[in-house]
Amino acid sequence: MQIAKHMKSFLLLITFVLSTSLFAQTGKEIIDRSIELSGGITNWKLLNTVAISGKVTLGVNDEYPIKIFQARPNLTKTSITIASKENIVEGYDGENGYAMNYATNKLERYPNYNAESFDTDFIDFESKGFSAQLLGKEKVGTKDCYKVELTKNVNKTIYFFDVKNYQLLKEIQKDETLIYGDYKKVGNLLFPYRIESSSSKKDSDYVILVQKIETNKVFPKNTFKF
Repeated sequence: MQIAKHMKSFLLLITFVLSTSLFAQTGKEIIDRSIELSGGITNWKLLNTVAISGKVTLGVNDEYPIKIFQARPNLTKTSITIASKENIVEGYDGENGYAMNYATNKLERYPNYNAESFDTDFIDFESKGFSAQLLGKEKVGTKDCYKVELTKNVNKTIYFFDVKNYQLLKEIQKDETLIYGDYKKVGNLLFPYRIESSSSKKDSDYVILVQKIETNKVFPKNTFKF
């Protein structure tokens, strides 16, 4: 009886230690593991340009061809094709941002455009001033995920990583929620081939189905120019 009692106490202790160690791993280890299994930090840092082509669905049934070009450190351009005409939606050329003004149906320059970094925030997040906290587990659809909050000052983003393969499945930002899926390998890196965006406004919701991704392609010099 004493042996059984001590064994039960021992098992309870082990369970406590394991459950404690899960959260003691912190969000950093979850993020590091995700980066490692999606290609490794070195390969992500060697990535300098990305060209994405596919289809974007806006609203219920409005589907259009889409092209996205991105380059370090923060250059970007997105265009969609409507009635056989390619239309630039938005971009950043290194100095100014530009976006389509749908009220005037013209592309306009925005000097105070907030350019996003080429890398996601959780690449070298600590050196960028972010801290990570593992909040536990939560399902995304039918999949169990690690729920990690990345915080910098008042800015917070929550990431959900599949517990089995550490793939990023969901991202909750201040004004937008992104769902990632259908991961495929391009060279040494894993990319999501399905991206779904939703927001409280609903009028800016979209689904992108990627058809092709090219990495480290040399773009013409005027690719990002307004």
